[in-house]
Amino acid sequence: MKKISPRHQLKVLLALTAAVLLTHLALLQAPGMSLGLSQPEPLRAFNTRVITPTPLAALEPAAKPLASPKRKAAAPARTKKQVSAAPPLSDREMAPQAPVAVEEQAPPTRPDDATPQDPPPSDADQLPAVPRPPRDQLYTVSTFTVPGSVRFHYEVRTNKFPFSAKAELLWRQDGESYDARLEISAFGQARVQNSRGQITPAGLAPIRFSDKFRSEVAAHFNREQGKVTFSANTPDVPLLAGAQDRLSVLVQLAAMIAGDPGHFPPATTLAIQTIGPRDADTWLFTVGEEEKLTLPGGEQLTLKLVRNPRQEFDQKVELWLAPALGYLPARIRITEPNGDFVDQQWLATEQPG
Repeated sequence: MKKISPRHQLKVLLALTAAVLLTHLALLQAPGMSLGLSQPEPLRAFNTRVITPTPLAALEPAAKPLASPKRKAAAPARTKKQVSAAPPLSDREMAPQAPVAVEEQAPPTRPDDATPQDPPPSDADQLPAVPRPPRDQLYTVSTFTVPGSVRFHYEVRTNKFPFSAKAELLWRQDGESYDARLEISAFGQARVQNSRGQITPAGLAPIRFSDKFRSEVAAHFNREQGKVTFSANTPDVPLLAGAQDRLSVLVQLAAMIAGDPGHFPPATTLAIQTIGPRDADTWLFTVGEEEKLTLPGGEQLTLKLVRNPRQEFDQKVELWLAPALGYLPARIRITEPNGDFVDQQWLATEQPG
């Protein structure tokens, strides 16, 4: 094999390089072949910026000035007013009964009463509204006139069904003891409340109260120990002076007002501890105006009393006491918190057999 000299190799390399350059020049001069585009693309601007690190302290929120503490609205002061019940049933002189205290809350301090340096109270500073009883006046009950034995028939209306039901109030007393029974019946079902106790110079003193619908629950007035116990195994409650149950309270109010009707002008508030089959509460009855009612048994002139609800689940109780019926109720309307009501209206009067 013939050996090629280095000089000859150099000539061949130069010839190949020249051929490649000539071919590239021919391609670049051909129309439409400039960088593979028919028109040159315009240049785009490319902006740059310098990012300077932010000091850590600048990222922290500015400290807020400390605000002076706001003063809480002062708790409303409490004042005490009392309604006492004292004998006699007859004209004999008797010792007065222990008064029953009624707490009424004074109006809360208005924002205008704040001192100039105090900040105006905000919504968060306002105390929740506390239900207040109507304004009462101070009266002392000195005479009770307990109604004689009687049987009342009522027509009962309710929004729960379009038909009327029947009710009967049987009241018996012999001057020393009493027995009251209220039965409401409809469609073969009945609810019966019963109260029995003593008649004292201060009116009625219940011993036992029961409420029966399918099963019976009862409250027992233990006066020696000063408490009320319940068959439903709910906690005992203290027994206050003048306490009544939910049935005897109707007759007690009648006896109080019948003793001296002029002693109870409108806006008078009567406070009575009222015992139910499972609990106790102080019911506040406010005396209203006289009203003439047209009832199933005829027209009756009445005096209206109202127990307005003070708590979320309290019932509203409206009573219309009729002088011609011994101030026993000619109408009883009980309204539940959801608006359901039972309206018991006088139909007829009988003497108990």
